[in-house]
Amino acid sequence: MMNFEENSCVIRELSACKETCWINPYKLPFDMIKSVSELVVSDADIEDAEARLLRFAPFIQKCFPETSGEQGVIESKLRELSVMKENLEKECGCSIPGKVFMKMDSHLAVVGSIKARGGIYEVLKHAEDLALKHGLIDESDNYEKFADEKIRKFLSEYTVQVGSTGNLGLSIGIISATLGFKVKIHMSADAKQWKKDMLREKGVEVLEYADDYSYAVAQGRAQSDKDPKSYFVDDEKSVDLFIGYAVAAKRLKEQLEEAGLKISSEKPLVVYIPAGVGGAPGGICYGLKRVFGDAVHCFFVEPVLCPSLLLGIATQKHEKANVHDFGICGNTEADGLACASPSGFVTRMMTNLVSGEFTVDDAKLYDYLRLLYESERIRIEPSSCAVFEGICSFRTHNRARRYCVDNGLTENVLNNAVQILWATGGSLVPDDVFETYLNTYL
Repeated sequence: MMNFEENSCVIRELSACKETCWINPYKLPFDMIKSVSELVVSDADIEDAEARLLRFAPFIQKCFPETSGEQGVIESKLRELSVMKENLEKECGCSIPGKVFMKMDSHLAVVGSIKARGGIYEVLKHAEDLALKHGLIDESDNYEKFADEKIRKFLSEYTVQVGSTGNLGLSIGIISATLGFKVKIHMSADAKQWKKDMLREKGVEVLEYADDYSYAVAQGRAQSDKDPKSYFVDDEKSVDLFIGYAVAAKRLKEQLEEAGLKISSEKPLVVYIPAGVGGAPGGICYGLKRVFGDAVHCFFVEPVLCPSLLLGIATQKHEKANVHDFGICGNTEADGLACASPSGFVTRMMTNLVSGEFTVDDAKLYDYLRLLYESERIRIEPSSCAVFEGICSFRTHNRARRYCVDNGLTENVLNNAVQILWATGGSLVPDDVFETYLNTYL
């Protein structure tokens, strides 16, 4: 376990914009905090969310025919990366134990990113709440009714708003417009043009700001508060977003078992997730801990130029931690991770759960992107590529190696491990934009 003196050392490394490894000194055995955390988000809450998503499956299938093969359930594949594993070993100069998979949230139907989980879920829940309250639907009904003009006309009287660097905006914009809501997406300066263009093509109002993510969120929240018929999806505070992401854990367990992989202390699960404000990685980590307990080890990965979630937990300043206060610019190529301050809700939830974090230099994001495409012909966004730094540093960084010793992750145990790289966005990237990524060298 890393001590608090090393915790301070990592913060100094972050201020110097150095790649580093942080092992969480606040982490506790899951049994010690399971009952307390359940007071905030329980297994019953997660099961309720899964049931709601299944109720909406007929609507999703009707409006998004690409989900027909899964009967309207939006879920990603788990793909083994045998060639990429070999190439990473050559690049990192180390062996990578166990089986290596990519969780393909980069290719989730409808919005092509991890935000299809929390973002779509929260908007569906809001639509259901309104429809139930006004007697337009009953939980026993076929939810394909949400595609009918009567409900769409009713929902068009309401507005949904969100602040975003891109992918959450796409998620909220596409599903809200499909349901009939008016939609306003408040985009920070980091947002890519192609994402703004795609939203406008869907009839979504996009408001642009020459400032960072936190400012866009604040503007969206303020505008929404002025309208009693407006609903703000608050990426910094939303419990519903968090729960929507947590649903992924039980589904992943089923996928692993279908592949003959049963997770245990002798066959542990090590997961690497890109992190921005924290909602998606936090929700997924929380769900995984509730399903697998101490048999899962979750690590977040952030760019060296914007490690806000790490700072929020390491300093225990939570949402009051801002990268600018530590001399860090916050301007990163990883647009989906460009959040100067983290979610206070998530940093508090993760304080005793997440195993640690790694940071990555922006230039490596494009190197990993090229290597993945050459190895597996998989297209993901630069932000998603942060995960590869995690799996490499897990083997090469002294603090990570000591974490393995402290947690019984011997070589024999690690050779039986399942390691998952959680890809967060990519399939909607236009061909010309992806070609630019392939040819970007920093």
